[in-house]
Amino acid sequence: MPAPNHPLRAVNPIIPGFHPDPSICRVGDDYYLACSSFEYFPGIPIFHSRDLVHWTQIGNVLDRSEQLRLPASMPSSGGIYAPTLRHHGGRFWLIVTNCAEGGGNLIVTATDPAGPWSDPIPAPGVPGIDPDLAWAEDGTCWCTGAGISQVRLDPATGRTHGSSQPLWSGALGAQAPEAPHLYRIGDYWYLLIAEGGTERGHAVSIARARTPDGPFEPCPANPVLTHRGTSHPVQNTGHGDLVQGPDGTWWLVFLGVRPRGGTPGWHVLGRETFLAPVTWQDGWPVVGEVTLDLAALPWPLDPAPAEERRDDFENAELRPYWISVRDRSAEHCTTKERPGWLTLRARGGSLDEPDVVFTGRRQQHLTCRARTLIDPSEGRGGLAVRLDERHHYAIEATGTHVQVIARVGDLRTVVAEQPVPAEPLVLAVTVSDPTSSRGPLAGPDVVSLGVEAPDGTFTSLAELDGRYLSTEVAGGFTGRVLGMYAARGAVHFDWFDYEPLDG
Repeated sequence: MPAPNHPLRAVNPIIPGFHPDPSICRVGDDYYLACSSFEYFPGIPIFHSRDLVHWTQIGNVLDRSEQLRLPASMPSSGGIYAPTLRHHGGRFWLIVTNCAEGGGNLIVTATDPAGPWSDPIPAPGVPGIDPDLAWAEDGTCWCTGAGISQVRLDPATGRTHGSSQPLWSGALGAQAPEAPHLYRIGDYWYLLIAEGGTERGHAVSIARARTPDGPFEPCPANPVLTHRGTSHPVQNTGHGDLVQGPDGTWWLVFLGVRPRGGTPGWHVLGRETFLAPVTWQDGWPVVGEVTLDLAALPWPLDPAPAEERRDDFENAELRPYWISVRDRSAEHCTTKERPGWLTLRARGGSLDEPDVVFTGRRQQHLTCRARTLIDPSEGRGGLAVRLDERHHYAIEATGTHVQVIARVGDLRTVVAEQPVPAEPLVLAVTVSDPTSSRGPLAGPDVVSLGVEAPDGTFTSLAELDGRYLSTEVAGGFTGRVLGMYAARGAVHFDWFDYEPLDG
């Protein structure tokens, strides 16, 4: 995964691409951050940083089949919602909702955030979604969830004590009070929530009380963060979590989107993780301006080494940024069958099927290029830009030809076809700026799909409007994922590379 931030400067988003619902904790000089993963396996990517802006993915919390079951019957944008990551008593604690059938709220723990994480502990007495964990001085653990309600919890067993009690639900009439986080800061307990829905009306509000179970008084300046009704390039701002920087100042991580094009504006990368400064006035947090350039940070930057853009699949295990749809069994996805190659063995017949064998990585840049060397001699498969089963573009190869397939809602169309030599070939997808960036009908980007000759010449077989692979068209909570798939037989991939084109 290429480093999103240049070593000598810091920019927003701090974790670009489909990385929503950030939850952060600080342990000494180290920061750890977890995000939602929805229908993808492994679940809950976890990152490490020393400076709050340069992040390295160190693993996934739910990386074993016994930890995470996402059945084919579960719709896309189901699955893993809104984790809370905390450090207490020398251990990392994470509580999360699995919205698949038979899921519910789950707790996992680890001494090392890179893993391994424990098998999940069910917490059936915790209602709703978006659960949070907070410990009082006497050791009592409070679990607060969407709604907003609260219950005492034994996180070691998942047992609750007493019934869930309502706390405070934000602005009168505001929809979807959710994503609560409870903190002891100074003399008060602060309850931070999201409200207004996760679309353009999204916002962050806060209340405080003398005790963790209230009663809570709302901040007179609520919401403390929202971009609704503005022309700011970052929209849908909400679902925040507070943390102190290396110098003791306060900061907020939160999700936002970067819509592009005309009306209504289309965001294609999903909800991303941003950072904003926080100051305190009269005992209330004031969130500063959300800027795309964070160059004036009051501490030294500590960039991590950038990942190589190409994965040659030389390792026995895939790198942590690779994700698959709902599950990933060694029977269907392995680097051990043909050394130095990734082999995908088909199960579903196409990307339209919920059990498709697909392995990809999040699109993290507004313009980019993805390429792979494919050997389809034993099957049929290709390279895809996936949003969900009903919204994807793909270039698919057999031993004799390639074709470009577009699936938009109920329509599935082969938009181009071309014969190819019966040998491994390079498939490529390029995401570029729209041909016209003006006017209410302009789309967010153009997706070109084609083949690459041995001399590096790219031949585009189709150029498709990117708006149809956006949340505003498809709905849901995810973003684009670029990756490889098998639709019949066994398909082998020698390498995959991802190259940002926008810096």
